[in-house]
This record gives sequence, structure tokens and C-alpha cells, in this order.
Amino acid sequence: MGTVQKTEHIRIGTLVAGRDAVRVLPQITPYGFESYSLTFWQTTGTTDLRELARQVREILEPHDVVISSLSIFGNALTGEGTNSDTYASWERLIDVAEEFGTDLVTGFTGRLPGVIEDSIPRYREVFGELSKRATHKGVRLAFENCDMGGTWYQGDWNIAHNPAAWEMMFNALPADNIGLQWEPCHQMVSLIDPIPQLRKWLSTGKIFNVHGKDATIAWDIVRECGIHGPKQFVWHRTPGFGDTNWTDVISILRQHGYGGSIDIEGFHDPVYRDELEMTGQVHALKYLKQCRGGDFVPNPS
Repeated sequence: MGTVQKTEHIRIGTLVAGRDAVRVLPQITPYGFESYSLTFWQTTGTTDLRELARQVREILEPHDVVISSLSIFGNALTGEGTNSDTYASWERLIDVAEEFGTDLVTGFTGRLPGVIEDSIPRYREVFGELSKRATHKGVRLAFENCDMGGTWYQGDWNIAHNPAAWEMMFNALPADNIGLQWEPCHQMVSLIDPIPQLRKWLSTGKIFNVHGKDATIAWDIVRECGIHGPKQFVWHRTPGFGDTNWTDVISILRQHGYGGSIDIEGFHDPVYRDELEMTGQVHALKYLKQCRGGDFVPNPS
């Protein structure tokens, strides 16, 4: 009797730097990753994206593995200094996404100096144009919910790190192809419970992609020293080592018909790093697959 194999509805993958993809993908694909998010920092630079797409397709063709998204992390609202090419990089990735087999381009919103409200008009202007470009290409845009050290009142990178800001963004630019690249970690860093938030924002249809990153909160330190004292009270973690119940997360995703991926964002864990980086990521891969329900078992016919 032959073995029945089935790819689960929610893929488990990881983030890979776009410039390293041709070198890294052949090495890590045998571990069982099912999707890859290819990332760039501030600029795609001199990368020949169409040639990269060709090479990536060639590497992944023998495997049931997809490119879930292309990402550019920079500040397209100011476009100053090292962010001078960020807006153009958004355009390039939108134009080439189909060649990678994805319809999703993600990153930070960017930010102007001052309170978040001050950035909304510029956000509407910049991403209004990018949203139109993406619509013509059949592409969706999503923003990671990372604060990058910013607060409501100041910051240099991203306004999309608080649910109140999401409300303002989506009201200012009510485009169907703009949403969130959500993860529990960045909300837990702000002491927000990610589970009710996940339910709410899935119901709006605005969660397009999920990053697999967790956090550990030291509540004893919070209670003793607060969050502005000298002791660190929260750490970014690789899934399987943090506080999030990923079985609940995946169950909620499925209940709301989520058809995307969970892509592990590594290189943040304070323990499973350096020579233990891939040990931690592969553990997370296996852990998330188990939270997904383990190996597929067909029902009796």
C-alpha cells in the first residue's frame, strides 16, 4: 500500500536573506522547510532580481517548497540616507514578485519624526501609490509589527507596531491589498496578549502572513522592577522556547481560513544563536509542525 503524502494548509518555513538565497537554500531545504521569505535590508542594491528568481525556482523545483513573500525593511517615508533606495526597492519587488511565485511583498511602513499621527498623511501618500502599483501586478503588501525601538511618540522605522496605529493606517488607506505581517513576539514585548488580538485581526482579513517569532516575558522582573528599570524583562525567542501557545495560534489561524505560511524569524534568540542558530530553527520547524497536528493521516475511506 503506497504512502499518502499531503502538504498541510499552513506551511512552516523560515526567513532567508535574499542575497544569500542561492547559497543557503540548498543547504537548509533538506531539513524540511516548506516555505521561504526572502528579505532585503533597506535596498535590493545591485541584486539582479529576475536572475535571482530564476535560480531560486531552479533550486526549489524538485521540492514542494514555495517563496511565501519578498521583504524590504527600511524607511520609505523619509527616503533619507541609507533609506534612499527603499521606495524603489518596494517597486522592484512588486514588479518581480510573480517570477518568484508569490503575491506578497512585505516590510516596515517607515516613519517620520514625531508622534505616529504625524506619519499618517505621508504613509497614505507613499503606500497609496505602491498599493496602486501592486494592484496592477496582483500583489498584496503587508507590514511587520516590529517597533524597532520606537514608541507612539518617536521612532525611526515603523508606525505599524500598535493596534491603534493599524486602525489609523487602514482607515487612512482602505486598500484591500494592504495588511499585516503579524507575529506574537512584538506584541508581547509591549505586554499585549497576542491571542485575542490574533482573533480580532484575522476577522478583519488583514493578517496576510505570520512570522514565527516568540518571546519570553519575565513577569517576576516586571512586578519587581517594572519595564523602565535596569533589568531586561523580555527576550525575543525562536518558537518552541518562548511563552506563546502555538497550538492555539495555528488553531485560530485555521478557524479563520488562513491559507498562508508561518515563517520562522531566527537570529534573535539569546540562547539558540551563533553555533546553535540552525539547531534552534530546525527545532522550531519540528515544533511548529507538531503544533500543526504532526504528519498528515488520511481518514478511512
